[in-house]
Amino acid sequence: MDDQEQQQQSKSFLWGSVLQRDPEKDLLTLLRGVPIFEGLSRSDLKAVERILHRRKFHAGEYIFREGDPGLGMYIIEKGEVSIVSESRSTEIARLSKGDFFGEMSLFNERPRNASAVAYEDTKLFGFFQPDLFGLLETRPRIGVKVVAKLAGILAERLYKASVENARLMGEIARKDLP
Repeated sequence: MDDQEQQQQSKSFLWGSVLQRDPEKDLLTLLRGVPIFEGLSRSDLKAVERILHRRKFHAGEYIFREGDPGLGMYIIEKGEVSIVSESRSTEIARLSKGDFFGEMSLFNERPRNASAVAYEDTKLFGFFQPDLFGLLETRPRIGVKVVAKLAGILAERLYKASVENARLMGEIARKDLP
């Protein structure tokens, strides 16, 4: 072993534990940035962390397809996901680290209205309907906070969709006028 390798090994020994990332802290930071977990304490986030399911997908791999039954939502830890309307051959959104999708299926198992495809190699956390119901049973205070945040997000999205629908209906009505 030459001098440079010895110095590197010495640095690694002295500073390695200080410089290494803490995956637990990284995950808690990621969760803290997800709006449905906003305002949860560190111990609440750790309770949520225990029920998340880690999933990996390769570029081009489907996470779910349009028409599949909805089972839960996903949070992107790393990578990018494309949300695609296959019936209209259109990309609806491109999501990345910290974004979440599929949250409506936490409340019902209706078929998915779009597909989710890993745009690149991607790591996700799944949060499924039974996990939410289990949280409501075992840790009701946390479960209620999460459900309240979800309801607020869904209400905001419904409001925006209603405004957009009214705008489009107005455009159509104006085009139909003689």
